[in-house]
Amino acid sequence: MPFDLKITLQPDVGLSPQQKKLNRLIEQIERQKQELAIWQNAQADIQNYTRSKLLPIYTALHAVLFEQLDALWNRLASDAFSKADLVQIDTKIAALAKMLKKSQMLSNPQKEQVEKIDTFYMQHAEHVRAKKAKAGVKQDDDLPAPAEQEIEADWENYEYDPAQYEAERERARQVKQQEKRKQAAKMAEQSLKTVYLKITAMIHPDREPDEAKKLEKTELLQKVNEAYAGQDLFYLLKLQLQLETNKGLSSKALSPEQVKFYQLSLEAQSQNLQTQLEEIFASFHLSSHVNTKQLKMSDVYKVIDKDAAELKQQLKWEKERLKHMKKVSGVEMLLGHGV
Repeated sequence: MPFDLKITLQPDVGLSPQQKKLNRLIEQIERQKQELAIWQNAQADIQNYTRSKLLPIYTALHAVLFEQLDALWNRLASDAFSKADLVQIDTKIAALAKMLKKSQMLSNPQKEQVEKIDTFYMQHAEHVRAKKAKAGVKQDDDLPAPAEQEIEADWENYEYDPAQYEAERERARQVKQQEKRKQAAKMAEQSLKTVYLKITAMIHPDREPDEAKKLEKTELLQKVNEAYAGQDLFYLLKLQLQLETNKGLSSKALSPEQVKFYQLSLEAQSQNLQTQLEEIFASFHLSSHVNTKQLKMSDVYKVIDKDAAELKQQLKWEKERLKHMKKVSGVEMLLGHGV
């Protein structure tokens, strides 16, 4: 077919830096589309592998953690612990309850018990905060009002905070990037119909007297309609450039306005493809330290196997802790060793 999109749009020779960047962006999107298709095809298999490897371990782990919670909760009534020890036990129970509250692997009675314990500690924490706030207000009432000059900023002794400065720069950069993406998305939406109409006007089969070419244009028009329905601006933009090149309409360089227009529109689609890739990676629930930018298929299975091995080790440790938590002397031993 004469409109094969695999053909390079324009050689880089004689192009401006902006046009070269546009060509690189087109190649980048092609790679992203291919990568996305590969991961979409493999997504279900990886998720099934993850479930088969990790779900049984998580189920056993949550069961052991609930037993820990129940054992420590029952130990609170004992007189064997000092006030400092009880604070540590309370902290551990509250953390377990907060974590298990999100679990989907407990029975209904277990969930009710966790909810009851979590509610108790949330109410206790709120009571402590209210008590401290009340004490703070009373203390402030006893203090004299500060002099006006004391609350003014001391600019002479002001110290530059590089961490705060970098944080502000990062926030500003993110806001600017977000605005740029919104602008690109808006332009892409507005340009989709314009590009579609230009293409259909150039390839409409009814205007082609040659029957063989008419059939080719009919097939191409069907693909164009599918791309338009799927809002695939990348395909339409690239096809438009290819058609113009074939007709000799792009012999002169693109105007700066056209380059900017195409670039913003394509950046929006590239960002959308990257977001879809990140959503797929997130569905695998891989370890947070994994770099997804250069992730390979084989790496995913290795990470899952490594996570499973680490979870098994944690399950072993938690079972050992549970043995001690079922006895007062065992809890004292854990507290003494800072476990």
